[in-house]
Amino acid sequence: YYVYILSNQTNVVLYTGVTNHLERRLWEHRNHADPLSFTAKYQVYKLVYFETTSDVDAALNREKQIKSWSRKKKNQLVETKNPGWKDLFPEKNQLL
Repeated sequence: YYVYILSNQTNVVLYTGVTNHLERRLWEHRNHADPLSFTAKYQVYKLVYFETTSDVDAALNREKQIKSWSRKKKNQLVETKNPGWKDLFPEKNQLL
């Protein structure tokens, strides 16, 4: 399972999610599988952070924990692994 954070091109908007298939989920976000979704509305598709676990409950709890954090704390988390806020998967329409 993956807990991940997406951002928009200017790193103003953040989205935290959880999935069991990161490649598929990124494709869904980037291709606006749900055109009315938050990520489609705000053009949030840049993968800036992710972590893995083999426990679905741990993943869901971690997602909730991160979502409850301040923006400052989320920024610090991203910067621990991705200080430049680069897209960790830059191919917009290609699976990992």
